[in-house]
Amino acid sequence: MFFLNGGLFGTWASRIPRVTELHGLDDAGLGLLLLGLGGGALISFPLAGRAADHFGAVRTTRALAVACALALGLVAAAPGVWTLALALVLFGAVQGAMDVTMNGWAGEAERALAKPVMASFHALWSLGAGAGAALGYLATHLALPLPWHFLMAGGLLYAVTAVVATVPWPGERRQSPPKAATRRLPLPRGALLWVGVVALCASLGEGAVADWSALFLLDATSASAAQSTLGYAIFSTAMVIMRLVGAGLILRLGTTTATRLAGLSAALGVALAVLSGTLYPVLAGFFLMGIGYALVMPLAFSRAANDPEMSPGAAIASVATLGYGGMLLGPPLIGFAASLITLHYAFALLGVLSLFIVLRARALAPPAVSEAA
Repeated sequence: MFFLNGGLFGTWASRIPRVTELHGLDDAGLGLLLLGLGGGALISFPLAGRAADHFGAVRTTRALAVACALALGLVAAAPGVWTLALALVLFGAVQGAMDVTMNGWAGEAERALAKPVMASFHALWSLGAGAGAALGYLATHLALPLPWHFLMAGGLLYAVTAVVATVPWPGERRQSPPKAATRRLPLPRGALLWVGVVALCASLGEGAVADWSALFLLDATSASAAQSTLGYAIFSTAMVIMRLVGAGLILRLGTTTATRLAGLSAALGVALAVLSGTLYPVLAGFFLMGIGYALVMPLAFSRAANDPEMSPGAAIASVATLGYGGMLLGPPLIGFAASLITLHYAFALLGVLSLFIVLRARALAPPAVSEAA
C-alpha cells in the first residue's frame, strides 16, 4: 500500500511540467491548483482517522487504494482548468486519507514486531514514488499522452500491489476501543503539537521537491525536459536508502540524535541546490535533502501511533494535519513565494525549516523513553 500510494504521487509529480504546459499555467496558477490538492487532503484527514478507528485501518486502506488509482486518471482526463482543480481536490482527498490509514496499519505492524520499522514502510512509499517518477521520465521521453500515461501507470502500480493487498492481516480482527473520542477536527495538542510542527517542517520540504524539483531544474540549470524529471527520482532514491537502514540507525543513535542529523543533512542539501547553478551539484543537493527528510515523517507517525492519550487513528490524523498537510500545502506556498522572489530563492526558505528540525528533534522521542539530549 505504501508502494502504491507513493507510485501514484510520483507519477503525478513527474508530469507537472506537462500539466502546466497543457493548461497554460504560470507559477501562481499552479500554486492555486496545488492548494486545492492540499485542501482536499486536509478535509480527508479527520474523516480517515475516524474511519480507521471504526472500520479498521486495514480494511479502509484497501478501499482507498482503488479510489486513489481512479482519481489519478481523472486528473489526466480533465479538459479544462476548473475540472482539473476538482480532480486535484479529489486526488488529494483520497491520497491524504490513504496516508492516514496506511500509517495506522503500519503502526499496528510496528507494535506487533516491537521494533522501530516504520521507516521501512515509508521506504516502500519512496520506492514507489521513484518508480512513478521513472515511469514519468519514460513517458516524457516517448511523448506519451498524459491520459494514457496516468491510466497505464495507475493500472500497473495497482496490479503490482493487488495480490499482496489481499493477504489476511491478523490485527484487523483485534480492534480495541479508542482511548479518547475522536474530534471533528483532530489537531495535535500537548506533546503531539511539537511532533506535528517538526513533521510540518520536513513535509514542506518533501512536498516542495516533489512538485517543484522539475521546474527548479529547468529554471536553475537549464536542464532538458527529460533531465528535469531526474530531480525527484534521485530525491526518492535517497529516501529509500535512508529509510531501509533507518531502523538500525535509530537503534544505534537514538531518535533525538538521528533527527538532528537528518535536519542538518536537509539544510546542507538546500544550500547546495540553491547556491549551485549546474545540474549535477543541484542533483547532489536533492540527494542530501532526501537523506535528511527520510526519517522525520516515519518517526513522527510512530510517535503518534503510540501516543498514550489519543487513539491511533485520531493521533495519526492530527499529526498528518500539520505533517502531510505541509507536504500538500507547501508546494502552493512555494509557488506564491516564487511569483514574488523567483523559484530559486523560494527554495532557500526550506533551509530555515530544516534547521528548526534540528532545534526541536527531541519532540519525536518515544513517550515511554527518555533520551539524552
